[in-house]
Amino acid sequence: MKRLRALTLAAAAVVSTCCVPAAFAADVEISYWMWDGKQAPVYQQCAEKFQATNPGIKISIKQDGWENYWTTLTTAFVSGNAPDVFVNHLSRFPEFLGNGVMEDLTDRIDADKVDMKAYLPGLAETWNKDGRQWGLPKNWDTIAFVYNKQMVADAGISEDTLRTLTWNPQDGGTLQKVLAKLTLDQNGKRGDEPGFDKSKVKVYGLAQNPADGYGQSEWSHYAASAGFQYVDKPWGSKYLYDDPILAQTLTWLRDLALKDGYAVSQEQAGQLQAVALFSAGKAAIVPDGSWMIGSYRDSTSFKFGFAPVAQGPKGRRSMFNGLADSIWSGSKHKDEAWKWVRYLGSQECQSIVGNSGVVFPARPEATELARKAHEAKGLDVSAFIMLAKPETTFPFPITDHGEEIANILKTAVNKVLLNQGDPASLLKDANSAVNALF
Repeated sequence: MKRLRALTLAAAAVVSTCCVPAAFAADVEISYWMWDGKQAPVYQQCAEKFQATNPGIKISIKQDGWENYWTTLTTAFVSGNAPDVFVNHLSRFPEFLGNGVMEDLTDRIDADKVDMKAYLPGLAETWNKDGRQWGLPKNWDTIAFVYNKQMVADAGISEDTLRTLTWNPQDGGTLQKVLAKLTLDQNGKRGDEPGFDKSKVKVYGLAQNPADGYGQSEWSHYAASAGFQYVDKPWGSKYLYDDPILAQTLTWLRDLALKDGYAVSQEQAGQLQAVALFSAGKAAIVPDGSWMIGSYRDSTSFKFGFAPVAQGPKGRRSMFNGLADSIWSGSKHKDEAWKWVRYLGSQECQSIVGNSGVVFPARPEATELARKAHEAKGLDVSAFIMLAKPETTFPFPITDHGEEIANILKTAVNKVLLNQGDPASLLKDANSAVNALF
């Protein structure tokens, strides 16, 4: 839910064409909105390629920060000034579908024989409801551990050990032992040594972003690896936050910080993002999303690596989130907008994105280009890619009442991690409130 929140660069790119063929009375300008400042220049390259073969269509790209993007977009829907094409997030899918602001792409996909199997399994399906398609897959993300190589070596831990970590909600498995060893107090004592002072921690074993009700990078991988399931089914009406597994998972995460002192607390995390703590040398390991690879690379002066999230009782699990490009139902240029959306999902544009190494594109061949782009810069990103398959991923929970549910669950999870009540009771009450919405 905090996808690319750290990337708040405010910029706008307008790309123009020259020659207008006789078939067009005037240039058609297609507005395209997105929130990621790092991706905007890359998609400008796609726009230039597109315009070269589609004279008469001009692509205008507008980029805004995460929070403002959604506020502005929602306002634009109401006022009738929304962009022809916009980057869409699964958390907004039910709301936008219910409000009728997205164009159904099914007939256009069929008419143009677009191969929906050309994308990674699971990506196109998440944007389909009752056999109707509401967006073309854009990119995808998974979660992995980011680790400080020098800190790991100084603690006497091999990088191979990080790739085989186990976890359970009872004692934290080998992951907790590694986090204890990586935690260092101001007197030089490690978390697993006698005399360790948890009130004077110099370096934490674990840091993360402040967790919300879905915990995409913070706790979802732990809970799912122990058997937790968010909702009974896609577009279901029964949330399962009263599952004891979730209470146990969040209790473990709370105690790791407040009781053991091995992790940054929810309160501390709220003051500073995880990438800042990591790059400042205040934490040895951070669970984070693949969309943040570039941020770690650009802000970190020391050597770091990526390891798969720990294996739980039910195996390794990562939330699998995928963005899509959607067309506004009120667009006056739907044919031209569709041409642009179709191109955004094409091999040519996705290859441009892959070569940039900014994100992992939706097509497998473009993902491989992204892997090579990172490799050329000295980064092995295979920890993210190895999990991008149906048997090791689970989708972002998609149901109606998304915004209301997100607020209820965020409040409950925050209270648990801040130790403001019994975890099981807090989650059970929140679950009842959520299910009552249906």
